[in-house]
Amino acid sequence: MTDFRIIPSIEQLRQRHAVRALEAEFGREAIVEALRAAAADLRAALTRAREEPDAPMPADAESAAFAIEQAARRALAAATQPSLRRTINATGVVIHTNLGRSPLSAAAIERLGLMAGSYSNLEFDLETGRRGRRDLHAEALLQRLLGVDAAVVVNNNAAATLLMLAALAANREVIVSRGELVEIGGGFRVPDVMAQSGARLREVGTTNRTRIDDYRDAIGPDTALLLRVHRSNFRIEGFTEQPSLEELVRLGRERGIPVAEDIGSGYLGLVGEDDARRLDELLAGEPRVQASVEAGIDVVCFSGDKLLGGPQAGIIAGRRDLVATTRRHPLMRALRVDKLTYAALEATLGEYAAGRASRTIPVLRMILAPPDAIRVRAARVAAAASGTLEAEIRPGQSAVGGGTTPGLELPTWVIALRHVTRSADWLDGWLRQQPTPIIGRIENDRLLIDLRTVVPEEDDRVAETLAQVP
Repeated sequence: MTDFRIIPSIEQLRQRHAVRALEAEFGREAIVEALRAAAADLRAALTRAREEPDAPMPADAESAAFAIEQAARRALAAATQPSLRRTINATGVVIHTNLGRSPLSAAAIERLGLMAGSYSNLEFDLETGRRGRRDLHAEALLQRLLGVDAAVVVNNNAAATLLMLAALAANREVIVSRGELVEIGGGFRVPDVMAQSGARLREVGTTNRTRIDDYRDAIGPDTALLLRVHRSNFRIEGFTEQPSLEELVRLGRERGIPVAEDIGSGYLGLVGEDDARRLDELLAGEPRVQASVEAGIDVVCFSGDKLLGGPQAGIIAGRRDLVATTRRHPLMRALRVDKLTYAALEATLGEYAAGRASRTIPVLRMILAPPDAIRVRAARVAAAASGTLEAEIRPGQSAVGGGTTPGLELPTWVIALRHVTRSADWLDGWLRQQPTPIIGRIENDRLLIDLRTVVPEEDDRVAETLAQVP
């Protein structure tokens, strides 16, 4: 017969040294609940053991107490583990939306730590000693880098588009090419964003061909904006036509109508002549923000967390009067960013201003990484794989991702892993359950590890994890 008397009482368990330490960390209520659940599970296991006498079970009160203590510890750790966790992106997708898009530079991380642990002049004017304005932060750097009159920051580019349209075109018409009515990540569609802004959409042209005369013929007394939307997540090929930015700008000035552009990824390219040339080639003509400014666009919006390589943010830049109008709009308060976003964004922009972004901004370093260098790293990591894994170094393709440069691939070298007894799905799941999850991709029943998107400082962790695969 099973003797349930070996299970200590909750009060007896609470007197144990290890349990007192847990109670100090998690609190009395949490530890009592965890102990009760663990004791109930042990009681149920002892009951089942009557039918399975060979099942390993605690033999005395001390071993039962230890088993309950360990179960409670595991339950408390699982219950209090943050849902947002650090992962290693080994998918080869540089700007991976599901994995948090762009990792921040060391400069941005340092600035975040400094600002997070202290007060700041977020809304305080240090010169006058009076209340200041938060919407001025980062503006000076954006003016310097982009050559614009003014700039303002909100919490993402969809918000920037919404605010720009609400402030400049509410209850009026916005003319946009039918071929630019894109759907962005998460099912958000440009027409839906425009509708929420209060602006009325006026489509012109066809899906594949829109001419400048289509815009000209659609202009009426109620036209507030001519809008260009960069088709960042798809491409139209074949029989196509689209007016240049310069043509749109000339038309806007002829008719006295502002021209706005949602450029998407926020590619600046301010990384030195040689690296800028390589980036332009690798990114297959991804438009630079400065090119739109130089073409005469009145106001442009773009992301801070894609090719720019900063925190999640949306940036509106351009003519002083138009940016000032967005600043005054009631939505600005709902869409504004906090001190941490400003801190990380200013530090990121500072790397561009200092001319070292290609060396310090992780996404730019990843895109620029030579395939041969990735191959050398891959060989070293693959050599550490456990005996249960077959690891082969193969040529492969990385992707920029983040809704930018559709269809563009970057040559790379991958570690193709095959478990000798288990499936690629099992191996993928096992790596995802590690203390620092490693996320790869499966192709042809092989798990591929692409070190292009793994910062070199994490190579050892990947190698150590592969060495432990059972």
